[in-house]
Amino acid sequence: MRFAFFGDVVGKSGRDGLADHLPDLRRRLSLEFVIINAENAAAGFGITENTARELFEAGADCLTLGNHSWDQREALTYIVREPRLIRPANYPILSDAPGRGSHLFQTDSGKTIFVVNLLGRVHMDAMDDPFAAVDRELDKAPLGQVADAVIVDMHCEATSEKMAMGHYCDGRASLVVGTHTHVPTADCQVLPGGTAYQTDAGACADYDSVIGNQKEEPLRRFTTKISGGRYQPASGPATVCGVFVETDDRTGLATRVEPIRVGGRLKETVPAV
Repeated sequence: MRFAFFGDVVGKSGRDGLADHLPDLRRRLSLEFVIINAENAAAGFGITENTARELFEAGADCLTLGNHSWDQREALTYIVREPRLIRPANYPILSDAPGRGSHLFQTDSGKTIFVVNLLGRVHMDAMDDPFAAVDRELDKAPLGQVADAVIVDMHCEATSEKMAMGHYCDGRASLVVGTHTHVPTADCQVLPGGTAYQTDAGACADYDSVIGNQKEEPLRRFTTKISGGRYQPASGPATVCGVFVETDDRTGLATRVEPIRVGGRLKETVPAV
C-alpha cells in the first residue's frame, strides 16, 4: 500500500498549497490514502467545517488535530458529524471531549487503514498518558489482523517524546510521525521493527515566516516581551511538506519511507515511483 501524511496546514496559504499540489501528488505517487494534520487550518488556529471541506476536496481522506483542536468553537459539534476528523485520543476521560481519537477507514480498493492521533505532554497542556492511550487504541485494530496499515500522529513539542513514541510503537504501526513544530526533520527512516518514522513532517505553510506566521508579531514578542496583537498566518506560497510510505501488503509494515516537499521556498523532493 502507498499512502502519505502531510504536516500542519497553516491558514489559507497551506490550504491553497494542498489544493495546488495534492491532486498531482496523489496521481504521481499512486497514493491510496492521505492524512493531513489540520489543527492550524483556520487562520492558523483550529479548524472549521469550511476549511475542512477545502482539504477534503483537495484530496484528504482523514484530518488529524492537536492542541488547537477547539480554537474554533464550531469544531466541537462538527467533529461529532464528521468521522474523517480525529482529535487526540488521550484527552482526560472526565473532559468528555467530543469526537474520536482514532478511526478505521476503508480505501476504495477495500484495504483498511487505522489512524490514531495523540497529544504529547512535555512542554504542552496537561493530558493523559499518550503511551497508555496508544496501547488502548492499537489494541482496537491490530496491524496485519484488523488493519492493513496503522498511522500514528504524535502531536507534541519535544523531539524526545516523539522519538520515544516511534520506538514504543515499532512493529505495531506502519508509520509514527510527529507534528506541531512545523519544521521537516531529516531523520526519515524505517525503525528496526518495521515502522516508518519521522520526528516532524513539517508544515504546509509559507516558510518565509516564523513557523507559518507573519514574522513581525513573533519578532516583537521575542525582542520586547510585549504582545502587539494576534498571530497571523503568512500569506506567501506554501511549501507542502509530508511523508510518503510504502508498506508490505502481508504485514502492513513499512518497506519504504521518504520525505515530500513541493512548492514554496524549500528544496523540492518527491519520491520516484
